[in-house]
Amino acid sequence: MKILVLGATGATGRLIVNKAVAKGYEVVALVRSKAKATELAGVELVEGDARDAAALARAVAGCDAVVSSLGTPMSPFREVTLLSTATRALVGVMAEQNIRRLVCITGLGAGDSRGHGGFFFDQLFLPLMLRKVYEDKDRQEDAIRASKLDWTIVRPTVLNDKPARGVIKALTDLSGVHGGTIARADVADFVVQQLTTDTWLGKAPLITW
Repeated sequence: MKILVLGATGATGRLIVNKAVAKGYEVVALVRSKAKATELAGVELVEGDARDAAALARAVAGCDAVVSSLGTPMSPFREVTLLSTATRALVGVMAEQNIRRLVCITGLGAGDSRGHGGFFFDQLFLPLMLRKVYEDKDRQEDAIRASKLDWTIVRPTVLNDKPARGVIKALTDLSGVHGGTIARADVADFVVQQLTTDTWLGKAPLITW
């Protein structure tokens, strides 16, 4: 299997790349600068902007699937459009090249998972620091849902850098969920698994410990 990873130089993206390479997958990473992505060993690097359809088309050519782990910094005041703009471009390019499988990471607080982050996250952190980011995550999810791709949206709870436990909860019924945390390594494992299973196809599971 050959896959394209967006956001490959991020903390979670690097782990996804490592997991995929360890499975024997061919991995392509679209990066802003090859010089700043030298830690991605065994990966084909394509330089370009994830919002640029031409760059996406070059990067995804010959791939069987795409993983998006794109992230963006907190932005309390400035509008955020990176995630939705890149995702709309990606969906179009994948449709043109008949590449159907997309696994995309958004987060707890996106879509119908809003209100399940616990008091501090829901009442303080998200509205004060992450509102603009999550508005764009919502637009990102909408673009994926409106596509005809074989998609899975993965919504991790708060990420940490602890060792993987290897056992997680994946939920679409969020009754009783009020926050949580999960290791990036466990998120990476789950994301790579979704490339070859239909268990969560067309769904947006929240994953947590």
